[in-house]
Amino acid sequence: MPLAALLGFEAVEGGPGGVVLAGSWAEDRCTAAGVLHGGYLMALADSAAATLAFLNLAEGETTSTIEAKTNFLAAVREGTVTARAELVHKGRTTIVVQTDVTDEAGRLVSRTLQTQAVLEGGGG
Repeated sequence: MPLAALLGFEAVEGGPGGVVLAGSWAEDRCTAAGVLHGGYLMALADSAAATLAFLNLAEGETTSTIEAKTNFLAAVREGTVTARAELVHKGRTTIVVQTDVTDEAGRLVSRTLQTQAVLEGGGG
C-alpha cells in the first residue's frame, strides 16, 4: 500500500486471524496542538483492517472499505501507536473488522469498526 509506506506504517505481524501494524508520532502528523492527527490514526486502522480483509479473501477476490466508524478515546503526544485488527465477521459479500489502536503504555487510543466489501474479479 503506497499510502501506508508514505505514512511510515510498519508491519508487525499478520495472518488470516489478525494483523498488527505500527505507526509513530511526528510533528508533521499532528494537529496544531501537537496531538497525533485523527486522520493518521484512521489511516493506520484502515490499513490494518484492509490487510486483514485481504488475507481472508478467496483467490480472484479483492476488497474495498465501504464503511468505517472510529471512536477517539485518548490523545497521543509522543511515541508509537499499534493497530491490532481482528476479524468480527467473514461473509460471502462483506468482511467486518475491529481495529484497536493503543499507545506505548497500552492505553486504548481509538477503536474502529469497519466493513469491507468482497469484490469478485479485481472489483473497483
